[in-house]
Amino acid sequence: MNPIPIMLNGLPGNVAAIIAGHLISDDRFHMIPFSLTGPDITAPSQKIGATDIALVRPEDRDNVIAELKAKQGPFITIDYTVPAAVNDNARFYRDNGLPFVMGTTGGDRDLLVETVRSSNISAVIAPNMAKQIVGLQAMMAYAAEQFPGLFSGYHLDIVESHQQGKIDTSGTAKAMVGYFNKLGIPFSEDRIKKIRDPETQKNRLGVPEAYLGGHGWHTYSLESADKTAKFSFTHNINGRDIYAEGTADAVVFLAKKIAQGQNGKVYSMIDVLKGE
Repeated sequence: MNPIPIMLNGLPGNVAAIIAGHLISDDRFHMIPFSLTGPDITAPSQKIGATDIALVRPEDRDNVIAELKAKQGPFITIDYTVPAAVNDNARFYRDNGLPFVMGTTGGDRDLLVETVRSSNISAVIAPNMAKQIVGLQAMMAYAAEQFPGLFSGYHLDIVESHQQGKIDTSGTAKAMVGYFNKLGIPFSEDRIKKIRDPETQKNRLGVPEAYLGGHGWHTYSLESADKTAKFSFTHNINGRDIYAEGTADAVVFLAKKIAQGQNGKVYSMIDVLKGE
């Protein structure tokens, strides 16, 4: 099997750099040495391993992508940029016929999905690329479907902690809200407690100092109305290596769907886990 050509956008961001470091050393992929970046980035390139990745500013992306498509042929794009760029990037990928894996959270998610469904490309879109967390979400989705109202009358608290630079509320936490709603708890996304202060993370939550700059700690706590029963779901991730594995699987999955001629399809990480 020939390596899958990929282009990872979002460098020099930390998440993109870590994902790129994993994928560039994976024999299943061929990393195209270009990365779309933001308008505030002045560096011409970033070194990932032994490879220099050229950073492409917005005003240059049309010409660069046209040249790459002519020279390289079809490839899969991976997006780890910023929430504010999600929908514009998706439109750009659509207009240029670039199937993509979207690991970036935020933006208008309904518009994001519609952008793909009304196009001739397909994409894997997931607020969380960690397969084990996605598996937990799948279990929650099953429970919500099979046991609606199971936690009616319970009080719910959701606390999510991420590195200080993460602007938006966790997409995973937002997705979990939907499951708890179906399980009988009228909880809204604006009640999610978002922690971004390093001192609070270190001293109150216990996040290891080495991972204050990159972590995702989530706790979902439920308590009955009479306070005699408590349940808690927790997933604490230090670092970002776990997301690279899921991203790689998503790219392989999408490549298979493209080979099957699937267009205008939006897949989730649950689809990736199922392999269907």
